Amino acid sequence: MREIIFDTETTGLESKADRIIEIGGIELIDHFPTGRTFHKYISPGDRKVHPDALAVHGLTDEFLKDKPTFAEIIGELQEFFHDAKWIAHNANFDIGFINAEFERLGVAPVPSEQIIDTLAMARRKHPMGPNSLDALCRRYGIDNSHRTKHGALLDSELLAEVYIEMIGGRQTALGLVNVSETIKVIDDFDDDIVVVIPPRPGPLPSRLSSQDMEDHRKLVAAMGEKAIWNRYQ
Repeated sequence: MREIIFDTETTGLESKADRIIEIGGIELIDHFPTGRTFHKYISPGDRKVHPDALAVHGLTDEFLKDKPTFAEIIGELQEFFHDAKWIAHNANFDIGFINAEFERLGVAPVPSEQIIDTLAMARRKHPMGPNSLDALCRRYGIDNSHRTKHGALLDSELLAEVYIEMIGGRQTALGLVNVSETIKVIDDFDDDIVVVIPPRPGPLPSRLSSQDMEDHRKLVAAMGEKAIWNRYQ
């Protein structure tokens, strides 16, 4: 299962008027980060950053003026997010901006069945709250001390850790199933190497010798009928 934990920063709060100026995403396969990320700063055109938004993320009009437009990065974004679940904290906000940008370019909106809202998950799991990203990091012991301002990629990385904890922690991917696995290895040259691990053709032979088993049988017999080992004979 492929999922993308993502976050956006914007010029303001109105999706129909304001614009996305940063987007970051982290790829998960079966709830484990693969190392693949997506991160873009985006020019909002003639839309200025609202002072309240600037106080949150620190992205100035001067910094953004030479960045690519959303139209220029949409192909890379679609390629990265293709066929994955879109996961965000307070997803209605982020998806509202994504779909507004898509609408401007004549692109179909993100289907609702592909969206997972971690804020809604947190409210069900921890109904007494608080359930902000910072609060959830504290709850799950995730270090966010380096988060002095909001940033799309940093927030995505923190949210990925929070999401994994909310769905059961690292143990969720430790199921002992006899199926083939496909693993993507990301190398230093940005090329994906796909390694297929097939199921074992047969069980491994026992490492116990016949003498070991006989010695164990005698030991259990000497313990008597109430020996707990008799339950597993």
